[in-house]
This record gives sequence, structure tokens and C-alpha cells, in this order.
Amino acid sequence: MSSGDERQLSTRRGHVGDLVDGGAAPPAVPGRTLPLRTELARQLRRRRTQVVFALVVAMPIILWAAFSLGGGDDDGAASGPSLVDLASVSATNFAVFTLFASASFLLVVLVALFFGDTVASEASWSSLRYLLAVPVPRARLLRQKAIIAAALSAAALLLLPVAALVVGSVAYGTGDLVSPVGESLPFWSAVGRVLLGACYVTVQLSWVAGLALLLSVSTDAPLGAVGGTVMASIVSQIIDQIDDLGAIRNVLPTHYGDAWSSLLSRDVDWAEMTYGAFSAVCYATVFLALAAWRFTRKDITS
Repeated sequence: MSSGDERQLSTRRGHVGDLVDGGAAPPAVPGRTLPLRTELARQLRRRRTQVVFALVVAMPIILWAAFSLGGGDDDGAASGPSLVDLASVSATNFAVFTLFASASFLLVVLVALFFGDTVASEASWSSLRYLLAVPVPRARLLRQKAIIAAALSAAALLLLPVAALVVGSVAYGTGDLVSPVGESLPFWSAVGRVLLGACYVTVQLSWVAGLALLLSVSTDAPLGAVGGTVMASIVSQIIDQIDDLGAIRNVLPTHYGDAWSSLLSRDVDWAEMTYGAFSAVCYATVFLALAAWRFTRKDITS
């Protein structure tokens, strides 16, 4: 065979190889699958994410409308003013009331929704096995989804007091923060305290995030994961009201949920906030470890 024939045969073989491989995507690199920007874009396009952030922004407006429609009430004058009585004093008082009114239930639901829905929704859509077949390693998939869920949760929790401060500034002005015990803080110092309180609530609700993620990898029903987490929080809050339990209440994950109220005083007592943050992080660590262990050993059928 001449050299020209060899070159022609080689060219034909190259064309055949191109036809066989034509249009095929390059093999996926497991360490680069499901980048954070892709997962973030997917979650931001979801209707539930848009509704959550719309609700967070609307909540201070709803509360302001409720105060505007409601009449004055002096029933609590004899026992001293409460957070409700002081809510319309200034923007910071309004933000404090908004955070207190939302922390024990609404914010729990938001965190449970972002974390409880993250893996279970993929299973309910029968897309989880396809993601793992890309292949996205299980540990990476869980990590990427947890990071985005944490980012969205933190953004929602911090957006609430910011929106309340904006609405309160327009409605009630930028006066001093007045606490129920009669102490006051200048506006900008009070703004820092409110935002610090929101940061504490974010850390304290990390146990909710861990539990919701654990339930999310354990079921194919997103509503079950979210509802189970919210129910656990409600039960913990109910048990925490039983004084006869004594020191046992200290180990409940919701016991230090309102510890950030000490920020309303001039001299802050950091003890309960430290205990609350440490307790929440311990619970979150255990729940997240169990979630990772469960997900890496689970049979994926959907």
C-alpha cells in the first residue's frame, strides 16, 4: 500500500471516529458537577423561593397595617409596656417586635422549607437518580444543596429585620429603641443590636436546618420533611413551658430561642446567647452527620 493510500485510510478512520463520537458530551468530572451557581439558579427560579422572599418582605407591611387598623389599648399600662405596646415607638422597636413575632414559628417554617425540600423534592420528581447518574457524588450533591439552602435561609432571616427597619423608619421614624424595662438605645446602636439578634436567630435555627435535612434524605415526601421539623419545634416549645422539668428544659433545642432579648439592654448578658448558640450548633452537627450517613447508604429508587 502506497503512502498516499495509507494517508487516505487514516483520514477515513478519523472521519468514522468523528461520526461515532460526534455530539457526545465530554465525560463529567465528579468534582465539578452541580456547581453552586447552577443549584442557586435552580432554586431561585422555583416558585416557593420567590413566595418565601415575597412573604418576608410583606410581613412588616402586614404588621404595620395591623397596627394602623387596630385601636389603642391601655390594659397593660398597670403592668408596664410590652413589646407590642412599644412596637410603634420607633423603627427599631418595630423591627424587634417583628423578629420576636416571627422567630418561634414563621422563621422555623422558612428554614425547614429550604432544607426539608431540598433533597426530598428531587426524589418526589424522580430526578434524584438522574442527578446521581451524571454522576454527581452523593456527598457532593448533599453538600451543594445544603450550602445553597443555608444561603437562602440566612438571606431570608436577615432580610426580615432589614425590611422591618425600612418600613418602621417610614411609619414611625428613627427614634431611640425603648425596652420594656425603660432603658433606651440610640438608633444606630439599636440597629446593630437588631441585626446581631437576627444573626443569633440564624445560628440558633441551625438545629432546624440539620433536622430538616435529615428528614429530607429519609423520605420522598417534601411535606413530610418540612412538617416533621416544624412539629418537632412546636413540641419542644410546648415541653419547654413545663416548669416542673427544671434543668431538663435546658437541653431542649428551643429553650434559648429568645436569648437574644438581652441585646435590648445597655449591658448585654452574653451567657444565655452563648449557651443557645453552642446548643444549636451541637444539635445541627449531629443531625447533619446523620443526614450524610443516611444519604450515602440509602437506596435511591426515584
